[in-house]
Amino acid sequence: MIPGPRNLITDIPGLYVGNAEDHGARTGTTVLTADRPMTASVAVQGGAPGTRETDLLAPDKTAPGADALVLSGGSAFGLSAAQGVMHALHAAGRGFPVLSARVPIVPAAILFDLLNGGDKTYDEGFFPDLGRRALANARQDFALGTTGAGTGAQTAQHKGGLGSASLVVGDHTVGALVATNPMGSVTTPSGRHFWAAPYEIASEYGALGPDPTEGLQPLPPSRKAAAMASLGNTTIAIVATDAALDKAQCHRMAVAAHDGMARAIQPAHSPLDGDLVFAASTGATPVENPVETLTLLGHAASICLARAIARAVWEATPMPGDTLPTLQQELGRAR
Repeated sequence: MIPGPRNLITDIPGLYVGNAEDHGARTGTTVLTADRPMTASVAVQGGAPGTRETDLLAPDKTAPGADALVLSGGSAFGLSAAQGVMHALHAAGRGFPVLSARVPIVPAAILFDLLNGGDKTYDEGFFPDLGRRALANARQDFALGTTGAGTGAQTAQHKGGLGSASLVVGDHTVGALVATNPMGSVTTPSGRHFWAAPYEIASEYGALGPDPTEGLQPLPPSRKAAAMASLGNTTIAIVATDAALDKAQCHRMAVAAHDGMARAIQPAHSPLDGDLVFAASTGATPVENPVETLTLLGHAASICLARAIARAVWEATPMPGDTLPTLQQELGRAR
């Protein structure tokens, strides 16, 4: 398995990612969309999720797919970003036909970033506008770190951010997109190595290597909890593939991808995290051996997600008024 040419989820042909943010408010929105509706499902493992239209992604529900998937900051306020995306898609002629009507399907998930020091006096049109702008910005190449839904993200010890990664698995490509804002830490107790170090490819998150300390080490006190509140959490992600999967198979890939969170964040899936993974398929490449292929796709999705989480933290950039440092600042590599 090797990364695709961009090492982004958009190495899957037909997928596009757009970001929009407000640095004064320290929040933003990220949209994944496609040339055609995507088959999609979701798996939620965190104890405090915030979602829109995720029930219809269950395998037994009749919705045939999704026109876009939205990751947003803003806690429950941020769910309205999907409304802006929905209206913009409808204006562009997208949506599922219901007799003479068209209804774009836009599931969404949010993270909590209301206590990160930003100006939260935004009005009711703030997040719908971010959603429209993010959709308008959708393209194959996009920035990582302090952008989109990762703009105001924080981990236990450092700034979080937006991350992505990809892998080519035989005839198929798998990718991950994540807004990293967990209660837990993405770095080991020393603060100088990633939990996801064993999965790094080509120095994509600094080539810091595994932590040389042997044995189980206690986690240090959370800087995030001291700086704002331990309630400001959640890692939300999308994994995707060009393999032709149905909704049940997408759900299984989403479940497997959660292993990537556990590899990259400690602790993960806490009662105060809304940890969630969407899984999407463009259906472009046929699957010849479903059980074997789905096993490999789930494994690849978990590795991509672990790598994307580390990349999100590595690519974070300092901003005036930050309550937590970036990892690169602490290592003396701030750009």
